[in-house]
Amino acid sequence: MTAAAYAGDYLGVPDLAYAPRDDGLPDPGEVVWTWVPYEEDHTLGKDRPVLVIGHDGPWLLALMLTSKDHDRDAEQEARQGRHWLDIGSGAWDRRGRPSEVRVDRIIRVAPAGVRREGATLTAERFADVAAAVRAARTAS
Repeated sequence: MTAAAYAGDYLGVPDLAYAPRDDGLPDPGEVVWTWVPYEEDHTLGKDRPVLVIGHDGPWLLALMLTSKDHDRDAEQEARQGRHWLDIGSGAWDRRGRPSEVRVDRIIRVAPAGVRREGATLTAERFADVAAAVRAARTAS
């Protein structure tokens, strides 16, 4: 995906339905790798894992993952409007590090821009993420 093609972050509350399928295509509940634009400048970004949570027309809706522990700076992150949820470790991280997912920023991803699938979250963990996304959206 090129930066010029980015339609901007999704601002609503999406339909969050767990629907992974073992078909090689990115589905809600799956962690995939793709290019993610920086929030402050959509012309720049980096390759990273994201959790697919839904669809918006032709776009996938996704949340970015990080292996950085934001529990230590949770107050500072919250003051900046950033909210993170621990999701544990999975096959998306080759080093097996625990991950967190950012629940307040929903990124649009072109399906063609997904380079590989990393893993599938459990239905229970996806439900935790969905609840955190809804809470973040109603709080803002």
